[in-house]
Amino acid sequence: MRKYEESIRYVVLNLLLLGSQFDFLKLKGSYSQIIKLSIPIMVGSAAQNVVALSDSIFLYHLSELDFAAIGFVGVFYLVIAGIGFGFTRGGQLMIARRMGEGRMREIGRTFYSMFYFELLMALLMFLFLTFYIEPFFRLFIHSEIILQKSLEYLHYRSYGIFFSYTGVAIIALYAGVARTHFIVIDTIILTFLNLILNYLLVFGKFGFPKMGIGGSALASTLAEIIAFVAFIIYILFDSKARQYRLFKIPNIDVKLVVQQLKIALPVVAQTILALGSWFLFVSMIESLGERPLAISNLIRIAYLILMIPCWGFSSGIHTLASNMIGQKKFEEVIPLSIRTSVLSFTVSMLIAIPLTVWPHIFMYPLLGSSNLELINESRSMFLVLLGIIGIYSVSTIFFNTISGTGATDFALKVQAILTFLYLLTVFYIVKYGHGGVIWAWAVEIFYWVIVLIISVIYLKTSRWHHYKV
Repeated sequence: MRKYEESIRYVVLNLLLLGSQFDFLKLKGSYSQIIKLSIPIMVGSAAQNVVALSDSIFLYHLSELDFAAIGFVGVFYLVIAGIGFGFTRGGQLMIARRMGEGRMREIGRTFYSMFYFELLMALLMFLFLTFYIEPFFRLFIHSEIILQKSLEYLHYRSYGIFFSYTGVAIIALYAGVARTHFIVIDTIILTFLNLILNYLLVFGKFGFPKMGIGGSALASTLAEIIAFVAFIIYILFDSKARQYRLFKIPNIDVKLVVQQLKIALPVVAQTILALGSWFLFVSMIESLGERPLAISNLIRIAYLILMIPCWGFSSGIHTLASNMIGQKKFEEVIPLSIRTSVLSFTVSMLIAIPLTVWPHIFMYPLLGSSNLELINESRSMFLVLLGIIGIYSVSTIFFNTISGTGATDFALKVQAILTFLYLLTVFYIVKYGHGGVIWAWAVEIFYWVIVLIISVIYLKTSRWHHYKV
């Protein structure tokens, strides 16, 4: 046991060292730099994934109906959180570009423009979730009990939107300046608190009320609030905050906000298309019944785990590509994408192969033995998931390179067309093709193959050399 604890401590300390040693104005894009930048971002950008994952695991042990409900509403909330994350990509891109150009004093002004806008968006989302969510959900949900449980979850979860949106703005700031070590620490705080509070509030332990799915939502909200406060305290003691002029709070710079929006809006639209199509996919599966929805949610748990390395490397390439262009090193962008995709594929497969080939073994620590039948029914779908992750781990890197160059409008057009075709195909399979859940999931493999081909062809042109941010 002692040896195990020492191993865990060694891994955590080295993760923190990777972030703390990574503080360069002008990046080179070597394998070591990609790893040093991507691992902390991998942890930080996966925060919502981790929250959604822990919510699903605890509700899996509560009841199959709660587990099915979180499979629907959890995906919906990821869409909401993803919109906030998408709006920060414009600010992150500009901050990384300013670092590459050596214009550090403009970072604070860029950050606050992003922060103000995130706060406004959080207010609008909160009003939507409070007053308009029930009629919206009734357009997609057929089961009344799934509807009521989903509304109960959002009743408590909606308050966390303010801290989620402003929190990702701070993450975008530190990802943009390539100082990512505290992102790791803050995500560990978020994850630990979410796990403890879920246990207390879902099951009603140690005198806390047994709140079920509502308790899971409240736990996630409280954890986000505390993690946000921890990051604010870190900024107050950050020795480099003055170099970025973070303590000089400017007035709202409408011109700068608009400039960020021009870059970010296509990214937000991409996020809505990506996560929104996932939400529509789940709503189609829900029409097949509560059991197929529970099976899909089990696959979603595995997907959330396997997406974490991909999200980290794709966010890293976003910063690295923008920094390289700021240095006028256009010829380094494609080799950088290749190196990052190799790392992304390797790390993803090291995790994906054992998890998908032997799910009953590797999902057991998360799910236990309470419903092995559900895992056994999903065995063939786990193999489909392995194919999805294999192509996604490479395709998403090249696709995010396009966004990192500033060509977000082109990326949006590609994703809009392909998402429409994807949803049309899934709809046909579910409603008319009698292919079931497995073939609906398999469509995603073809989607990412086409994305990869288009991305490589575009990056080989010089059209993206002239985007200004």
